[in-house]
Amino acid sequence: MAFDGIIVADLVHELREELLNGRIAKIVQPEADELFLTIKSPSGQKRLLICADASLPLVYLTNENKTAPMTAPNFCMLLRKHIGGGRIIDISQPKLERIIRFTIEHLNELGDICRKMLVVEIMGKHSNIIFCTEDGKIIDSIKHVSAQISSVREVLPGRDYFIPDTMHKADPLTVSKEDFISLLAAKPCSLSKALYTGFTGISPVTAEEICHLAGLDSSVPAAEYSGDILYHLYTQFEIYLSAVKEQHFSPAIYYDGQEPKEFSSLPLTHFSNYTRQEFSSVSEVLHTYYSVRSKLTRIRQKSADLRHVVQTALERSRKKYDLQLRQLNDTENREKYKVYGELINTYGYNVADGAKELEALNYYTNELITIPLDPTQTPQENAQRYFAKYNKQKRTFEALSELCKETKDDITYLESIRTALDIALTEDDLAGIKEELTQGGYIKRKFTRKKEKVKNTPLHYISSDGYHIYVGKNNLQNDELTFNFAAGNDWWFHAKQAPGSHVIVKTDGKELPDRTFEEAGRLAAYYSSMRGSEKVEIDYVEKKHVKKPKGGKPGFVVYYTNYSLVIDSDISGIQEA
Repeated sequence: MAFDGIIVADLVHELREELLNGRIAKIVQPEADELFLTIKSPSGQKRLLICADASLPLVYLTNENKTAPMTAPNFCMLLRKHIGGGRIIDISQPKLERIIRFTIEHLNELGDICRKMLVVEIMGKHSNIIFCTEDGKIIDSIKHVSAQISSVREVLPGRDYFIPDTMHKADPLTVSKEDFISLLAAKPCSLSKALYTGFTGISPVTAEEICHLAGLDSSVPAAEYSGDILYHLYTQFEIYLSAVKEQHFSPAIYYDGQEPKEFSSLPLTHFSNYTRQEFSSVSEVLHTYYSVRSKLTRIRQKSADLRHVVQTALERSRKKYDLQLRQLNDTENREKYKVYGELINTYGYNVADGAKELEALNYYTNELITIPLDPTQTPQENAQRYFAKYNKQKRTFEALSELCKETKDDITYLESIRTALDIALTEDDLAGIKEELTQGGYIKRKFTRKKEKVKNTPLHYISSDGYHIYVGKNNLQNDELTFNFAAGNDWWFHAKQAPGSHVIVKTDGKELPDRTFEEAGRLAAYYSSMRGSEKVEIDYVEKKHVKKPKGGKPGFVVYYTNYSLVIDSDISGIQEA
């Protein structure tokens, strides 16, 4: 995620259009490092969220409301006193810094017009909201930074406000060609790093995009490129940032399937493998991106206990499987002992008393072999000893073969649950997986008087040709979908020899077009452990040919006649119902 100077420039452009000449009607401080302003602007009432949280600093317009705490913090009370009812007369961004300055005009105690500045710094762990006089004297800040905390700058009442320039970055909007080339040539690092460490507001993602547009390898040290090549890069740099100067922004989010991976206010062409969704405003981008990311993060945190259960069971099963395979390998010579016994019975009549070996012709291979003998036993006793050894290893082989198959099925089943956890999007999805693990004996069921109902709703898509496609999100749902929901002539899809979802296409008795087969195949690839692969083999067959073996684990099926296709796992463009 790149909350860089370009995003801030887009945000300032939007805020100027929406908030200029608006009056601050309400100031709330919902959290220790968060402000929520209600502003009555010429275009209507607006709500502005300003967050200086170290892990997630944000500024954007929102339609949602925030509840005020019972007792307002001191910083909030100070702002209400000075700028409550004040008018926003300017919103600016110095250079391309991640800083937004709100200039607010208000009346003081004597009724005279005064101006104050509310400075929002969106700088990761150094983020802050600073309230200053017009001439830059700090009145207060939402976070106090003393000399013990920072040797670069104190943020305390009475101190002068200034922007720290510890890295001596240049302004990308005004840099000359000569300064651009000399700055990069002096950087002992890769080209992309030289860009984002040499210029304000340029993020690593933006630096990669500029290198990509210039056709240059971003990992090569900047000093290794000639002046002509760096001049070519400067030209592309100027073209790319001209959109910022002209305020031609195109805010968008880049998705990997349903997961948002990046956002930007300018196109990112090097993300060609992601799906780009455009938005009408950067505030909408920020709200959508962080709400979805927050939701995914929360689901992953809540699934941590289930993942631990699955991973522990997987490790135990894999260790057991390895041990069983080693024991199975020890039975590989069982047929040899059977042959030894047969050959001793055939040729043992001429074995001398006390002989330690017998040389005989193996009539199975027509080769002479030497058979070790116990000199204290008769030939018949030696033969019986070898037959007993053979029978013991045969019984061991048969028992271990069955155990290995069961353990392998357990591993495959647990891997399918792990895949289901990867595609879980809601708490209901996690509840379904937990119920499955409980039924399987991996989690002890807690006694409750009232049994909790688990919602079991599969994912639902509509193909380009209008056919309904359903995707199971866990093994219990897969069984329900395949054996209770699907009709005999519906089509069933699954990634070949990989844990994943059952995908059902409802045919309504019609013949499916090729495009629907391809889209269902993509969904089967995406909702499997092969997600992200460019080539995934998919098995598909009419549902009537899919059978549930007796005693089979949830989600486990067999089929003997099927078709196959090889396809990618890109589901962009498939409509979700």
